[in-house]
Amino acid sequence: MSNTPFFDTTQHPSKEAIQCDVLIIGGGINGTGIARDAAGRGLRVVLCERDDLAQHTSSASTKLIHGGLRYLEYYEFGLVSKALREREVLLRAAPHIISPLRFIMPHEAKTRPAWMIRVGLFLYDHLAKRKFLSASTTIKLAQHVAGMPLKGERKIGFEYSDGWVDDARLVVLNALDAHERGAKIFTHTSCSALKREGDTWHATLTGQYPCTIHAKAVVNAAGPWAAQVAAMAPGRSTKSLRLVKGSHIVVSRLFQHGFAYLFQNSDKRIVFAIPYQDDFTLIGTTDLEYVGDPANVAIEDNEVEYLCDVANQYFRKQISRDDVIWTYSGVRPLLDDSAQNASAVTRDYVLECDSDGPPLLNIWGGKITTYRKLAEEALAMISPRLANLAPNWTHQHPLPGGDLEQVGALVENAAFERFLLNVYQTYPWLAVPLAKRYSHAYGSRIHRMLAGATSLEEMGKELCPGLFEREVKYLCEVEWACSSTDILWRRTKLGLYAKAEHEIILTDWLKRGAGALERLC
Repeated sequence: MSNTPFFDTTQHPSKEAIQCDVLIIGGGINGTGIARDAAGRGLRVVLCERDDLAQHTSSASTKLIHGGLRYLEYYEFGLVSKALREREVLLRAAPHIISPLRFIMPHEAKTRPAWMIRVGLFLYDHLAKRKFLSASTTIKLAQHVAGMPLKGERKIGFEYSDGWVDDARLVVLNALDAHERGAKIFTHTSCSALKREGDTWHATLTGQYPCTIHAKAVVNAAGPWAAQVAAMAPGRSTKSLRLVKGSHIVVSRLFQHGFAYLFQNSDKRIVFAIPYQDDFTLIGTTDLEYVGDPANVAIEDNEVEYLCDVANQYFRKQISRDDVIWTYSGVRPLLDDSAQNASAVTRDYVLECDSDGPPLLNIWGGKITTYRKLAEEALAMISPRLANLAPNWTHQHPLPGGDLEQVGALVENAAFERFLLNVYQTYPWLAVPLAKRYSHAYGSRIHRMLAGATSLEEMGKELCPGLFEREVKYLCEVEWACSSTDILWRRTKLGLYAKAEHEIILTDWLKRGAGALERLC
């Protein structure tokens, strides 16, 4: 399955310093996106991440690839236009983990007048070209399937398009593409020291892959910890971050159709309710100032109450904290623009390059939708210093598993639906829900994960509901998974179905390590 199995200790770096062009600190969406872009240009890349890939902010989003409709209210026209263009690029690059999604916004006259919303949606439709997504429209809720689960006092709504994404898998696929293009990806490895010596950065990595790195350039993509990394190499940085906490809850499915909702609240914040993993509804987010260690962020009781209250204002089916199956929270490292409230803080980014000697590029702010463009701009800043003039390339290359069709419309995700039918025919022994999950998670890489298997028995033991040994082996060898949490909550979302005893079984299997893997080789 892989030439570099996770459990093979020979993959640890030698005691000799590793020479590279770019050291990237941070394994979230920005770090892995930059690693992918740089490796594809032929640069020697090392990426270190103190925990698992996407363990923090990048797996705690609302799971949307979107322009940011509400940012128009803050006159962020440039950011929205850029994000809308990127929405099209990403829909083509990864149709297995990114799919079109239609949203319903019930009109709440007390918050924003209808004319204002229509103007905003007109701009949203026209700030960038749309090839794959339908335009917005006004609907009568009583005559629309999405109006049925809602309370009856609202008469009209607005329907528009955006995209859904498996955010944690997006990070992993960027890391995987970077690795396959030559980058070294060191997870559970921190950069503990960083200093300039002549025209080279000397970095000390500690943790799972302890080593010394000699790099021509360093990229600080540490997200909420970017200020701490920048402080290791004092320079001329004048930027600061504003940490904003976003929390979400997951409940049993509140509606049976495939539309999502955008709800307007009286405090001017918005809350999404999104179909999630077939059986659930995802509700979020909160925007709250955060002080503390971003690694320890967690939802608070008042946030659960807030999200339940907003949902209850709109849905006929009422929910409470007792209905909450899962919660997650993340800290967004937003560029401090002195906005008075957390919801108004810009989601745009600034790249700050300290070129007093070998360059240090600090990434301040950003959002998941614009990560690929951020990576292009980062490479434009540091590539000339590395004598690398390779052109931009990521806009026309699919992510791993995304090559479902080289050409063809993605309207209503037609490319993925055709691919899914082929999977059903190729692997008739897979139950439909399992085949569908594999297809979404791995795209065309499903054939690598299932290589040689002709029956469910050949998938090995079922360690958790829907999780077989063969898939665990693949995730450990190919996708840097180390723990049950990595597998159940980031590589998959099977934690929603697993019980405590299942996690114990999976953890025990992982502890057996190479012995367990050997049986399936």
